[in-house]
Amino acid sequence: MNQYIGDFSPPAGRFAIVASRFNAMVTEALLSGCRDALARHGIADDRIDVAWVPGSFEIPLVARKLAETGRYAAVICLGCVIRGETSHYDHVAGQAAAGVMQAGLATGVPVIFGILTTENVEQALNRSGLKSGNKGADAALAAIEMVNLLAQIEQ
Repeated sequence: MNQYIGDFSPPAGRFAIVASRFNAMVTEALLSGCRDALARHGIADDRIDVAWVPGSFEIPLVARKLAETGRYAAVICLGCVIRGETSHYDHVAGQAAAGVMQAGLATGVPVIFGILTTENVEQALNRSGLKSGNKGADAALAAIEMVNLLAQIEQ
């Protein structure tokens, strides 16, 4: 029986991060956590490119374009959608999630969903490093693991 398990050894290649400017206080903290986790796992800053987009709804298009270039081992998507008083949250969060998934499936490149979907600002701040860890760092680890897992499968 063959068993494939990704690990956290430093993978080859470049990494792209797509970050939303909307809710910048949160997304900048996610980006910081992501870059720190990548660095702790052997991925130097000169192997990382960051693309800023207006909001989480715009993340999937840029993520797919970056993945299609063939220059990146993985694309990490960072954003924050906070529930408001209208249904806008449901549309943005749902379409961002679907678009990120489609970018990965269409390109075969790991496109990682690091977009927070929270009920309030406090939850968003907590998940971006204040209390509950940093989901940007978690997204970086998922990217590393997926790159290494796919490398095993493709051997």
